[in-house]
Amino acid sequence: MQFSRLLSAVTLGAVLTGCGGAGAAVPAVTVTTPQPAPLTGDAGDGPAKSGEPAAERKSLPDVVGMNLQLGQDTMQAAGFYVLDDQDSTGQGRLQIFDRNWVITEQDPAAGQKVATDTRVTLYAKKYGE
Repeated sequence: MQFSRLLSAVTLGAVLTGCGGAGAAVPAVTVTTPQPAPLTGDAGDGPAKSGEPAAERKSLPDVVGMNLQLGQDTMQAAGFYVLDDQDSTGQGRLQIFDRNWVITEQDPAAGQKVATDTRVTLYAKKYGE
């Protein structure tokens, strides 16, 4: 990212020099790149480090038997946003139209009290299978 901005600044300087003829002044170009804030710890490595808020713990809702879209919506309404959808038949199919799939299993199981940043896997198959 920084290299492309530097390259753009150099190219701009060359174009301005070429357009101005002999003795033309080239304006100075300053490129500043904002730096991201330093990380306070590695994600997912043990307990929260100082400065990091601990994830809230909540009870997982039971979404087995729901269509996949409603199950996802229910999980998100309960505060769980790290969702992984899998084909429960083992065929590795993608769930393109979530309402055509029924949830057959969830991991972790319903009722467990877990952190809201826990990955919740929803296993589903197409209706009629």
